[in-house]
Amino acid sequence: MTFDPETATFLVAGPVRIHPRVLRAMSMPSVNHRGDFFHGIVREIRDLLPMLFAAKGHQVVLSGSGSSGLEAMYSSLVPRDRRALVLTNGNFGERSDQIVRRYCANVTTITAPWGKALPLDAARAELEKGDVGAVCVVHNETSVGLANDLAPLVPAIRSSGALFLVDGISAVAGIPVPIDAWGIDAIVAGSQKGLAAPAGLALVHLSDRAVAALHPGTFYLDLAAHLKSLEKNDTPWTPAVPLFLALHAALLLLKEEGLDARLARTHRLAEATRAAVDALGLELFPDRRYASDTVTAIVNPPGMGDPEVRKVLEKQYNVLLQGGQGALTGKIFRVGHMGIADWPDLLVTFAALERILGKAGKLPTPGAALRAIVDRMP
Repeated sequence: MTFDPETATFLVAGPVRIHPRVLRAMSMPSVNHRGDFFHGIVREIRDLLPMLFAAKGHQVVLSGSGSSGLEAMYSSLVPRDRRALVLTNGNFGERSDQIVRRYCANVTTITAPWGKALPLDAARAELEKGDVGAVCVVHNETSVGLANDLAPLVPAIRSSGALFLVDGISAVAGIPVPIDAWGIDAIVAGSQKGLAAPAGLALVHLSDRAVAALHPGTFYLDLAAHLKSLEKNDTPWTPAVPLFLALHAALLLLKEEGLDARLARTHRLAEATRAAVDALGLELFPDRRYASDTVTAIVNPPGMGDPEVRKVLEKQYNVLLQGGQGALTGKIFRVGHMGIADWPDLLVTFAALERILGKAGKLPTPGAALRAIVDRMP
């Protein structure tokens, strides 16, 4: 079998598989992005976004990938006269650190080894100094398959008065994100993750406090300009119209399923994936206590790397997974199970993995991974 993107089992960590209804929405002929039809689509997107974020506030849609949303958030909100505190334990945390440093002259970065929990005591100690204006952190670190537990840090952030700025690109619609309860001031979501829309849009949720704190950053990604236009169901610059149409369709699908139902299904898939990994005798990369529900990062079997695992899955079984990033390239592989991923995807993937490990003489109990998945199906 050769890899066929139209029929493949597609479980990378984003972009994710897209529903045919969303794909069809993009096939509409060109429309006037300053006309009534498109303004109506934007109005309906505005009405649906609070459902996505499960929070009250203000939302913006940007034509650009998730990183554009991060740049918009940090350039418009990191302080110019106070310190920014960045927490990082993975590739995307390091990306936030790089962006923040473009816009803030006084940055303190607290790091943990990739895949390990953030050192929250060290973060609290920095907040107690009283000069931190913003805390910047990734909620769900897809590079290592870890969901950061931010709840214990919330009281210290509130006491400090700092803005709470969160990269939620792979968290929103994938894991519970209690925006109001945690007092998150700004959070970025990516269209191509839990929402299961095409890549190319960033969605930013802002609290009232964040809106009051906005200052000019980049020109194209100026959040204040986007907010002002969105009040008129418009965009300040030419938007990616087909992606807005796809976003609209994806939001309607999410509404039909229900956010809580999608989160629950994603959690069940994650639990089944972790059980299947155990049944194969493989090892999770991150601390299991913080393993993400959207993507499972797995250490490659001893003596086997991408050529023996992921590339065989792709070329022989038409299954596409994702490898490691940076220093983890060739050391781990990642199974994404967010968006509209479902049980048949897991069964096909782990049947193929069992076959690969069996041929390599590294399969402890044939069929155990599939049984682990089936036992957790509803």
